Amino acid sequence: MMTSGTQLDPRQTALIIVDLQNDFVSEGGAYDRGGAASDAARALPLRVAPVARVLKQRGGFVAASQFTLWPDAQGEPMISPHLRQLRPFLRRGDFVAGSNGHATVAALHDLVDVSVWKVAYSAFFNTQLDWVLRRAGIETVAICGIVTNGGVASTARDAHMRDYRVLVLADGCAASMQAAHDAALADLCTVGEVTTCEAFQARLGA
Repeated sequence: MMTSGTQLDPRQTALIIVDLQNDFVSEGGAYDRGGAASDAARALPLRVAPVARVLKQRGGFVAASQFTLWPDAQGEPMISPHLRQLRPFLRRGDFVAGSNGHATVAALHDLVDVSVWKVAYSAFFNTQLDWVLRRAGIETVAICGIVTNGGVASTARDAHMRDYRVLVLADGCAASMQAAHDAALADLCTVGEVTTCEAFQARLGA
């Protein structure tokens, strides 16, 4: 069993970046337009980029999930009822596959080996992420992104259920409120290890 501080084999380790997309965090994106983009989330790309870069330099793998709103026959986004209630500002063109808003933010874009398009919280639900990670020989996943109590938590739990070793990068995640972030991290200790970006990098070896 992996314990805190155990050295990691970078060749069997993947960083999973959850939903750090322009429509969520960038100026002019859907959430910025709707007043829902948080400063904590905006700060993440520059904090996560060095982690991804070090892991890749040492032979590791970087995957990203991209939340996607598929259009219906009339071109309107197919938004689940709970999300429509939470984010009434979402409209045609937001999170459309292949659009600039849908894209992973520029600070991370060139560091990502594989992206998967998702329609729910977890990066594993109805995507090919598990298939890709297993083909890449991955045994350990370090998860970061947004939001801590949503996509990050769901992805971590699904990774645990699939028998990956799970790390959650506490300072590589954010939620809309600090209390929600803290509560989610405390709860995720039951399925993995909560660590920091710096500590994770240190365990990848030279």
